[in-house]
Amino acid sequence: MGMDLFEQDPAGRAEPAYRPLADRMRPANLAEYVGQSHLLGDGCLLRQAVEEDRLFSMIFWGPPGSGKTTLALLIARETKAHFIRFSAVLSGVKEIRAVVEEAKDQLKYHGRRTILFVDEIHRFNKSQQDAFLPHVESGLITLIGATTENPSFEIIAPLLSRCRVMVLNAFSTGELRLILQRALTDKERGLGKQALEIEDGVLDLILSRCDGDARAALNNLEAAAMSVPADSPEGRVLTAGTVAKYLERKAFLYDKTGEEHYNLISAFHKSLRGSDPDASLYWLGRMLAAGEDPLFIARRMVRMAAEDVGNADPNGLVIAVSAMQAFQLVGPPEGELLLAQAAVYLATAPKSNALYRAYGNVRQTIDRTGSLPVPLHIRNAPTKLMQDLGYGRDYRYAHDYEGAYVFQHYLPEGIRGTRFYAPSDRGYEKIIQERLKKWRKDAVKGDSESGQAAQRRKDEGKGST
Repeated sequence: MGMDLFEQDPAGRAEPAYRPLADRMRPANLAEYVGQSHLLGDGCLLRQAVEEDRLFSMIFWGPPGSGKTTLALLIARETKAHFIRFSAVLSGVKEIRAVVEEAKDQLKYHGRRTILFVDEIHRFNKSQQDAFLPHVESGLITLIGATTENPSFEIIAPLLSRCRVMVLNAFSTGELRLILQRALTDKERGLGKQALEIEDGVLDLILSRCDGDARAALNNLEAAAMSVPADSPEGRVLTAGTVAKYLERKAFLYDKTGEEHYNLISAFHKSLRGSDPDASLYWLGRMLAAGEDPLFIARRMVRMAAEDVGNADPNGLVIAVSAMQAFQLVGPPEGELLLAQAAVYLATAPKSNALYRAYGNVRQTIDRTGSLPVPLHIRNAPTKLMQDLGYGRDYRYAHDYEGAYVFQHYLPEGIRGTRFYAPSDRGYEKIIQERLKKWRKDAVKGDSESGQAAQRRKDEGKGST
């Protein structure tokens, strides 16, 4: 097509020495591919589709360095379809139309269907994704998209419904070790000709810095190998001390507006709710290490203090708010310890969601009953007219009674007697529960007496007529 955007026949590329090790070590066939056994194991759908050359449109979803592009290139090599590699970063609707025309020509003149591989497909906007839709639906194009973002959020529903999502996992330590060992021994594509000796613990050190990313692991291995001079008197030995100087730690998988952001804050909140201080500290540390806004975490703890601890330990809210305010004074990194203290306090506090449920019940009742009028006796009465209309009449001032409590109705007549708040028997709420039991017992008695008095007034009214 004469466009740099497309890379056709990727299997036939030259392999110059300057290509990175991670690119040179891409497997040449499915037999060399390491990992993703849930997709490529014997009898698995994707493996059968490739071996039988019966591909369908799909989205590869996985973290960086999990083999998405490699797998797409292997499919190109092992099928008879025309293959086009397309960059979502560098192209738009105009280039998509050019791909469609080429696909039509391939089908018309060569009888071959077209596989279109779109890297970083989540970068396409809605109109660009819409441009693919009719051609994927008709079968003119078999789409293979690769993304690190959750397709549920980033791919339009009509296109997603026509593709099968294939989830790729980060590589395990064992799988990455095998990939590195192959790179060390491969004399054609890898580092085998350099005859490197590897000190014990070196591979473990490299693996500890890559977070399941094969590309990062191979890049670190290559950087470490380059650090050993060819004429070293001790021979070409990779030591842990030498390697540590050249290693680059892979950034933690995290997106402050994407799925991983919500996954980690969810794990943190649920660990707090589940009373696990160790898990709470771990997820707190993970978010802070990934660059999350500490005040976002602090605000979530304030919310959690009300939602999940509530009045079982009212001090939880005080601790959470204090930690947030103190962090603003101290700042990072010292202030992170303040958040850790609050997290451990909330995780180990007695739990109650009675307040959360009570307020939810209130919202439902308001939605159902609308604007019920305020009872006359608890209305504000600043003018004589209001007083003449009965505003504030017969109101009982609680402090005039023993224990600063006296029975009277406060809810509107339509929902009188409704109980929204049901405290648990945990922590301070047990005291609240006992207090409410007594008050509500008095309320039942008072309700009965007020009902009898009302009946007497009614009867007296009948007698006077």
